[in-house]
Amino acid sequence: WTLHLKNVTTSLSGWYECSFATFPDGTKAAKIQLIVRAEEEQHYVKEVQLNQTLEIPCLEDTTSENLSNYPLKWLVEENGRKEELVTKEPSCPAVYRNGSVLYGQRVCLGLNNTLKIFPTKIMDDGRVFSCHVMYHPERVRRSSTTVRVFGK
Repeated sequence: WTLHLKNVTTSLSGWYECSFATFPDGTKAAKIQLIVRAEEEQHYVKEVQLNQTLEIPCLEDTTSENLSNYPLKWLVEENGRKEELVTKEPSCPAVYRNGSVLYGQRVCLGLNNTLKIFPTKIMDDGRVFSCHVMYHPERVRRSSTTVRVFGK
């Protein structure tokens, strides 16, 4: 017996019981607890010196082996809109979106799917970079990092 739930939200968390009558043993029952967790976005602040290389980890609490099995993308938020910088499919090379005037030739995907930006510029200060990992079409983990650039 299987219970199928659609449009799952945190309000569906709780205990579920399945019971049915059997002959000659009588009623059989089983209980299971369902815990539905809301997707949380991790947020970080990264400080860097002007003209240095900035490396931003994708998901700081996840190993690179875990990330390599799933599609991911890096975006930058600029004036309220998000622009895609890099996408990576499992077992494929990274695809760069070089249409960005600000980041076209300054970004690359580093080890462990970090976003590398070189050189950092004063206009990078306050920008928010986000990494999205798609574990399932309906399950995406995100982390975002606000960059603070300091002059020497």
